[in-house]
Amino acid sequence: MVALAFGGDWDTKNSMVGFLRKFGAAPKQSEVKGFSHPVAPDQPFLAIGDIHGRADLLQRLEQIILSEAPGLPAVFVGDYIDRGEHSAHVIEILMSGSQTGSQPVFCLKGNHEEMCLKFLDDPERYGARWLRFGGLQTLASYGVQVAGSEPDSLMRARDDLAVAMGDAVIEWIRALPTMWRSGNVCVTHAGADPARPLDAQAESSLIWGHKDFAEKPRTDGQWVVYGHVIADRANAARGRIAVDTGAYATGRLTAAVISQGSVRFLAT
Repeated sequence: MVALAFGGDWDTKNSMVGFLRKFGAAPKQSEVKGFSHPVAPDQPFLAIGDIHGRADLLQRLEQIILSEAPGLPAVFVGDYIDRGEHSAHVIEILMSGSQTGSQPVFCLKGNHEEMCLKFLDDPERYGARWLRFGGLQTLASYGVQVAGSEPDSLMRARDDLAVAMGDAVIEWIRALPTMWRSGNVCVTHAGADPARPLDAQAESSLIWGHKDFAEKPRTDGQWVVYGHVIADRANAARGRIAVDTGAYATGRLTAAVISQGSVRFLAT
């Protein structure tokens, strides 16, 4: 397996001093566009947007991070599979990095991982929908063919995929959490219900999004980093940090470098 190795040792004593020395002083509050609470994680970290089967971009972004922001914990927002051609390789890289990498790697569950699990659990009910939204590419990346959307074809494809993935991969996907937090920054796949505390969110809001997320601000001072919805450019505004830049279609995979009072972006 290829391990993620963003490299570097994070010196906890001098981490903030070194980070600010390297990247400059934190921006004025106006530079994060109108949210009344400064972004304040416990320590700097990376949040990486939806990969969608683009192993090539993941490896390219790793090299950029090694150069520009080495040694930081890395949080992936989900949607590792579907649409791009190399979902199996992306999962291999992430599993290896989260288990043996040189710095902490945290992987969250996205709605495409959820759709894949539903296909594995009930292919007749969920298979056709998953195939329409990128599942065909994931099957192909595992060497699995599907003849059509008839129940027998879906059952055979499910069985073949389960064998090709193996129990370790399937259980890794099932165990993925839906949230990661540091200070007043929360990372999810698809945002959150702004009216509910972060520790009282419905899983569906974190994986599929909530209708009010983009329109209503939170009132608890919490910033939410999210993917799921493609943004023309990654951005930080009013308590929301968008990191999905449509990697599978645009060739831009983005990481947000988040520290006290500062959000900056690295991209392929």
